[in-house]
Amino acid sequence: MPETKHGDKFIVPIGPQHPALKEPGHFEFTVDGETVTGASVRLGFVHRGIEKAAEERTYIQDLYLLERICGICSHVHAMAFALGVEKLAGVTVPERAQAIRVLVAEMERIHSHLLWLGVAAHEAGFDTLFMYAWRDREKVMDLLEQLCGNRVNYSINVLGGVKEDVNDVIRDGILSAMDYLETRTVLYLKLVTTERTLIGRTRGIGIMEKQTAARLGTVGPTARASGLERDIRLEAPYAAYLQYPARIVTEQTGDLEARFIVRVKELYESFRLIRGILSTLPGGELTTKMPRRIPEGETISRVEAPRGELFYYIKSNGSDKPDRVKVRTPSINNFASVMATAVGHKLADIPMILSGIDPCFSCNDRMVSIRGSEGQQAVDWEELRLYGIEYYR
Repeated sequence: MPETKHGDKFIVPIGPQHPALKEPGHFEFTVDGETVTGASVRLGFVHRGIEKAAEERTYIQDLYLLERICGICSHVHAMAFALGVEKLAGVTVPERAQAIRVLVAEMERIHSHLLWLGVAAHEAGFDTLFMYAWRDREKVMDLLEQLCGNRVNYSINVLGGVKEDVNDVIRDGILSAMDYLETRTVLYLKLVTTERTLIGRTRGIGIMEKQTAARLGTVGPTARASGLERDIRLEAPYAAYLQYPARIVTEQTGDLEARFIVRVKELYESFRLIRGILSTLPGGELTTKMPRRIPEGETISRVEAPRGELFYYIKSNGSDKPDRVKVRTPSINNFASVMATAVGHKLADIPMILSGIDPCFSCNDRMVSIRGSEGQQAVDWEELRLYGIEYYR
């Protein structure tokens, strides 16, 4: 898109459709030569109305709808929703089912981090690392398909437990893959800390100090790379994380290199947790009975998605459909850090700084604003429906 000049300032727009973006988002960077002096972001281009759609479907249907908020971390969305509904229903899920939920969540974390490592390496022009990471990611994807039956939306969760069990063949396959991936992770950690091309694009780039990270409300590996000890698995353990506690991984430098290191080191932690679960997997049933109608009330559930804290608010009116489902994904917390850390860097550093938070646009978008003759205004659901009819007439 062309540059726009406002006085002595040039504003470079990127998006919503742009080769550097995998999903639509609109960024405007004010530049002085090649140096960024200001940044803004406009989201909402892929709003799909999932929260509203959840109010019109049963809890069982919503389990599969909400899983499609994000294809990379679909399991944690279904798990967060199931945990909230089970809390409202006063149901205790069997220990074996909770352990399998954590097992799949950690496998999903490995898949997500390897996918991110490849994408970030591609943005840096290091396509060899991109191909290595995505080749090894296939190991995890194959295991998830073997266990759950699907490679993307795993659909292993049901209200009250899980619907697939771990047998000896699957267990041995997972353990073998963890041994292989651990040797590969040694290489990845060496590359992200010693390879000159990658270090030139990451070391000292996008520095976010601990105080800034806390003030902006960052979560996940983005926060932990700045020294913030934020991890819901430790702060508010859920599912089987009380029986299989996680260890937090942090770095202090707060730059892009630190975000690489944190994510790669978290792979080791996922390997450890998976081995621990498989070696002491509790016996028992996979599901427990759930009521069709959920008692009236409201609750929240928090889980640690690969990108950070995933927050669900669920309100029940006593029927078989929720009265309200509100989802806050990690990306909305971390987007502000991109705008803050971009200032002072070269325009060429922006794709790397953006990829450093592992952004997801489609799971982040929640609303659109309509700017009419009277300026920006809020509209209710009926007004929005009529506006859409009139607009497309």
